[in-house]
Amino acid sequence: MKIALIAHDQKKEEMVAFATAYAPVLANHELYATGTTGLRIQEATGLPVHRFQSGPYGGDQEIGAMIARNEMDLVIFFRDPLTAQPHEPDISALMRLCDVYAVPLATNIGTAELLIRALERGDLAWRSIVRGQTKGGEESKTER
Repeated sequence: MKIALIAHDQKKEEMVAFATAYAPVLANHELYATGTTGLRIQEATGLPVHRFQSGPYGGDQEIGAMIARNEMDLVIFFRDPLTAQPHEPDISALMRLCDVYAVPLATNIGTAELLIRALERGDLAWRSIVRGQTKGGEESKTER
C-alpha cells in the first residue's frame, strides 16, 4: 500500500516517534512524505521514503494529486490545530480529497495507531478494489 506521512512543525517529533515505533509495519509498504518530515523519518528509521516538497511549497498538493489519481491508500497527517498554517487551503483540499476518494485519513496519533493496526491485520485490503476503479465507478484500464 502507498502511505503518506505528513506532520506540521510542532508534530514532527511525534511523527518520527510513531514511524520508529511502527517501522516493522511501515517497511512492508511504499512511504511518501512532505520534505522535512520525510527526511526526519528516513534518518530515524532507515526506511525509504519518497519525499515531496515541503507542505507550504506544494507538498500537500503533490500528495493530493496522487489521491486524485487514486494512487494513495492511506494518509497519516499529524496536524497542529493550535497554530495557524499559511497553506490552510491546501490542507483542507487534501482532507477533502481523502473523503472524495475514500482514502483513510488520520490527523492525530490516536487514529493513526488504529489505522496502522488495521493495516497490519490486512483490514485495509479493500483499497486494492477501490484503486481498480475510477471515480465514476468504471474499471481503470491500468488496474485490470
